[in-house]
Amino acid sequence: MRMELTSLTTIPEIRPGDNLGALIRQAAEQENQVIDEAVIVVVAQKVVSKAEGAIVDLRKLHPSPLAQTWARDWQKDPRLLELVLMQTRRIVRMDRGVLIVEMPTGLVCANAGVDQSNVESPDFATILPKDPDTSARLLRSNLGCGAVVITDTFGRPLREGLVDVAIGVSGLAPLEDLRGRTDRYGRKLIGTVMAAADQIAAAAGLLMPKHAGCPVVLIRGCSWQKSEESARLLTRDPSTDLFR
Repeated sequence: MRMELTSLTTIPEIRPGDNLGALIRQAAEQENQVIDEAVIVVVAQKVVSKAEGAIVDLRKLHPSPLAQTWARDWQKDPRLLELVLMQTRRIVRMDRGVLIVEMPTGLVCANAGVDQSNVESPDFATILPKDPDTSARLLRSNLGCGAVVITDTFGRPLREGLVDVAIGVSGLAPLEDLRGRTDRYGRKLIGTVMAAADQIAAAAGLLMPKHAGCPVVLIRGCSWQKSEESARLLTRDPSTDLFR
């Protein structure tokens, strides 16, 4: 088995309103990379958010009493906390300076994905795309590729460190259900459902260090199940969630 991953190194700094698909195609052509139906294009959330104008001027926010109290207790920027609360449908956990929230999209993550890395001014922050699946679908149509995965870095319960996961997909099944199949010894699999989109995101993340300016990775040689399902399937239903 063989799979090839290539990061695009000539993506320019993305500005609100930029045609991200066109810039990706331009970079691929400049780097002699072909984008076709056999390619999965993995895109970091940050450039999608920038292109869609999902950038917030913190100076225009008026922190609520909750944001001000939390910020004072844990030496945080109250403006950032207010922005997190604005993106939040439900607070899952708020303890020891850590804020885990559920967003309107169903994503559960730290700080609602609000981020200041690779943003030019400390008075600005990016938020996640409003509908990452729609963003992925538009990019796929623009690029003419087989599938698109939009990623972000998330923490995981009971595990240290961050890993890239899929928050938006188009053209591939986010989950690969192997239940009912057999292993090499003929034993039937009863609980094996692979997070295929997250596996792809994590692999691409190895070529997306935050300092390198390489927010797009092309994957060739990866077999995947074609689907128009949503990345929301990757969020565990609360009825089976042992951590909430």
